[in-house]
Amino acid sequence: MIPEARSAPATTPLPDTLAEPVTRVGRRFVGGIALVSLGMWTALYTPIQVLLAQQLETIDPGHKESALGLVTGLGAVIALVATPIAGALSDRTTSRFGRRRPWLAGGALGTALGLGILAPQTTVTGVALGWCLVQLSLSAMLAGLVAEVPDHVPVAQRAVVSAWVGATQPLAVVLGTVLVTVAVSGPHSGYPLIAAVVVLFAVPFVSSVKDARLPGSAVPAVGLSRFLAGFWISPRRHRDFALAWLTRLLVQLGNATGTLYLLYFLRDEVHYEQRFPGREAEQGLLTLVVLYTVGIVLTAFIGGVVSDRLGRRKSLVTASGVVIALGSALLAIWPTWPTALVAASLMGLGYGVYVSVDQALITQVLPTAGDRGRDLGVINIANSIPHVLAPAIAAVLVTHLGGYPALFAFTAALTLLGAVLVQRIRSVP
Repeated sequence: MIPEARSAPATTPLPDTLAEPVTRVGRRFVGGIALVSLGMWTALYTPIQVLLAQQLETIDPGHKESALGLVTGLGAVIALVATPIAGALSDRTTSRFGRRRPWLAGGALGTALGLGILAPQTTVTGVALGWCLVQLSLSAMLAGLVAEVPDHVPVAQRAVVSAWVGATQPLAVVLGTVLVTVAVSGPHSGYPLIAAVVVLFAVPFVSSVKDARLPGSAVPAVGLSRFLAGFWISPRRHRDFALAWLTRLLVQLGNATGTLYLLYFLRDEVHYEQRFPGREAEQGLLTLVVLYTVGIVLTAFIGGVVSDRLGRRKSLVTASGVVIALGSALLAIWPTWPTALVAASLMGLGYGVYVSVDQALITQVLPTAGDRGRDLGVINIANSIPHVLAPAIAAVLVTHLGGYPALFAFTAALTLLGAVLVQRIRSVP
């Protein structure tokens, strides 16, 4: 039987573990969660952006695009299923170490193992299996990590804390790209280095932040069918949650389709290596990533502070989506290197506000306190589905429906639609 946590009736006090936090978190918590997040995203984005592309180009140079799409698509399917399940199980974990820390620690170790397995692979099948193990383990980490924010952080501080967590995503791309293009070279040494990073960066948070233990009385056992049925969250009963899920899906699908083939875009459309003899496309990618990251860092914390002080979320999310869409539209119209520099800056400025404010918004539309991990896992399906759909969509757009201009026009349209629909959420200002 699978234990299930439920919110207690209004007349019965909630266990401390499930109560809405009211005490502001300090620097140790914020620094720790940012560091573990940085390690987690480094383990995800470095393979997707660089290592998998390099490895598959060596294994099957004539079909590198389809091979990359297959591997990343399979990994995304794993994440799609595993993240909400891990979140739901973490809601019901009664370990003396708390509900979330066992999943964070176990996920970090599993990720390191999967990256170690990836390094020597010489077939597409071997790469796919290794990447699926990495995605399974990262799902456990993510499930524990995202639930720590509503577990510990009061509403009035969530956008700022989310800014620290969100800013680590582009920083992870920069860190990972530098590590595997400057510190070491190639997948064989790159994967072990990233494996060390994900474990070492998880240690301070896991060892210092204490999760309250959930009492066994709060998790009555239920059958498997009822456990699985809990993942269906009625859009009619929880309309704002459904809208937040949909808007996240649209923006992330736009992001996934626009970034999957970025390395190939620089090589095949911009002709970066012909434009700059003696330089590699990976160096151009690093330049764009740095600009993108600077933009995010500049606006994530500003957006978080403004949102928390004003108590407003929707208008900032919409504005950020419009800026991201503008950057994508520029690439669709003028797919050149100078335009790419401008677009990367614009998209970073917009995404910085988005990652801090949208995540805070989402924590305010969760249906129940007892199922935060499950519900955030369901939200993260909207992050995973795009990586399942994006390879097929991007491949068709690039090869049959207009090339890279069509790809970036599609990205801009999806992002703009998500930015507009967020205004339909009612319970959050």
